[in-house]
Amino acid sequence: MSLNPENSAPRRILLATRNAHKTGEVRAILGDGWTVEDLLAHPDLPDVEETGTTFAANAALKAVAGSRHFPTGWVIADDSGLEVDALHGEPGVYSARYAGADADDEANRQKLTRELRAALQQNPGRLPTARFRCCIAVARGGEVVGQFDGAVEGLIIPAARGEGGFGYDPLFIPEGYQDTFAELPPEVKNRLSHRGEALRLAAEFLQTEKSW
Repeated sequence: MSLNPENSAPRRILLATRNAHKTGEVRAILGDGWTVEDLLAHPDLPDVEETGTTFAANAALKAVAGSRHFPTGWVIADDSGLEVDALHGEPGVYSARYAGADADDEANRQKLTRELRAALQQNPGRLPTARFRCCIAVARGGEVVGQFDGAVEGLIIPAARGEGGFGYDPLFIPEGYQDTFAELPPEVKNRLSHRGEALRLAAEFLQTEKSW
């Protein structure tokens, strides 16, 4: 099923994030058939504390909170992160704040590489396996009406490569490739990515809904 609704005006959704990189990625994946607005256009709305211990729980918290302010509209939220096997699944749900509550992408990447040094010393010549996970929650009227998951397997490298993407993309090589997510063209990354997989499932669900 195409992500773009056919023979209809663009469908407007609210993406419950203030991450402009994430919004751009969602817009690129969904295409012209959708109008994606995010919380940067609504500075009056409060931030939602991510108190969940799973991606699904945090995605639901953000989607429900957003939908309470847009009771007749559709709201989607994602929670996503990196799981490194050598670190027992870290940083996981703490990926965005791995180096602290106010950490930026570079600080998080630096902490990850520091934590991995011991693992790399114990297994020289072998890159740590990892995966990106994403859960997207769809909410309307203060209730979650659907949740959709995506994942992509790969390897972590010890030094960042590439100028594209965001977050841990410069450290992650997807399975079957030699380039990092930050080196791959955006259209290739979006086709492979955890967020792309989850978002395609969410779009298929939304296209079946009649109450637009």
